[in-house]
Amino acid sequence: MFCEKPIDHDVSRIKEVLAALEGTGLKYQVGFNRRFDHNFEAVQRAVASGKVGTSQIIKITSRDPEPPGIDYVKVSGGMFLDMTIHDFDMVRFLAGCNATEVYAQAANLVDPAIGEAGDVDTAVITLQMENGAIAVIDNSRKAVYGYDQRAEVFGSKGMVSASNDSASSAVISNEDGVTAEKPLHFFLERYMDAYGKEIAAFVDAIVNDKETPLNAEDGLQPALMGLAAQKSLQEHRPVQISEIQ
Repeated sequence: MFCEKPIDHDVSRIKEVLAALEGTGLKYQVGFNRRFDHNFEAVQRAVASGKVGTSQIIKITSRDPEPPGIDYVKVSGGMFLDMTIHDFDMVRFLAGCNATEVYAQAANLVDPAIGEAGDVDTAVITLQMENGAIAVIDNSRKAVYGYDQRAEVFGSKGMVSASNDSASSAVISNEDGVTAEKPLHFFLERYMDAYGKEIAAFVDAIVNDKETPLNAEDGLQPALMGLAAQKSLQEHRPVQISEIQ
């Protein structure tokens, strides 16, 4: 079974899926496609191989080029569960562990209609990870220059970072200034290859009887982080993941 994210917005229902899968041997993969992006794969490999030492600070920037329609906003579960959930998964991917605490600050700065629908469109989230690292995610529903997707891991031995993809790496330098191309427009352009690779990995797990690269537990943890972020914003305080579990 290939399941798009999130498995559900309700933790108890996600746990029902986990219970139903237990002992079945069923191949179950959750669609966090960004793990298969060539940039983020390279960052994760560098961290996992020890090239930056012990991870201390993880930074994720994720900003969409334009906000979604209000009809979508009303049913999406909120920005933390439809947009930031990818970044919660990416933090886990790069840290190699789960989060223990989440603190969110957010506002409605892009589109008043989003606020009227009960959601936010701009956020900064800090997370404490099990391995001691501190992670920071910043989100916006509208970056006028394109789809802004960057990541950085700073550690005891150095740093690894990934910048945006663009149509070309050409930089024009002349009397008017130094200019380069904007980032690729949106997720289909940026992550088309990643979508293909995640399906190939799913098929490989079936054909060669391997574990899927992301399972239902990988669907649960980002949902817990998203719900913790919602609670943090509502109550103006850091929230332990254990409170949501």
